[in-house]
Amino acid sequence: MEHLILMETEFFRLIDNPDSRNGLNAAYNDFTMAVVSLCMGAASPCHPLPALSYAETELQYHKAIQSMDTGHGMYVRKALSFVRKMQRHLSASHIQVPPLHQQSRPDNHHKMARPSTVLRWTGKASDLVEILYGMAEMGCVNDGEITVGELADIFYSLFNVEAKDCYRIYSDLKLRKNDSRTYFLDKMQERLNRRMDMDDEKERMRK
Repeated sequence: MEHLILMETEFFRLIDNPDSRNGLNAAYNDFTMAVVSLCMGAASPCHPLPALSYAETELQYHKAIQSMDTGHGMYVRKALSFVRKMQRHLSASHIQVPPLHQQSRPDNHHKMARPSTVLRWTGKASDLVEILYGMAEMGCVNDGEITVGELADIFYSLFNVEAKDCYRIYSDLKLRKNDSRTYFLDKMQERLNRRMDMDDEKERMRK
């Protein structure tokens, strides 16, 4: 069955075996090549989607996804992130073209040609992880029905961040010795309150 093609790779065989360590990096690289080949060589834009969706589901709920080690868990999260990025690439590459009568209208064409803004995260990786875990605890995305790893995949892609192990960074955050271990969130709260106070003062000065 075509939707199982990625499941038949050596990578899935290794991550399903907790004792397998040798060859995991090579198997991961072969898996990413298989994903790229599937996406770039498909005759129909719909062809890769079932296989990618099935692989995404299996990776998302794999027992190693919550692992804190640098072995299986890290590779499963990397593979999941790569599959999702390729899914987004396919979706962006096959956006339906508007009808011809709309294309001929200058105002519509101008709106469609507007370039997108490239975003970069210029803070520390630990700052972003504080935000991600804070959002997860607040349950403010999908009513809390999303993992920190999934949030990390989305924000890492949005801000062009190289894949970081958010679970390991979180472990480092917990080792902080101060009374408050959320350095970035505390500073954010302080600066936002200070800005509000300054804006209030400006408003009073104008009256």
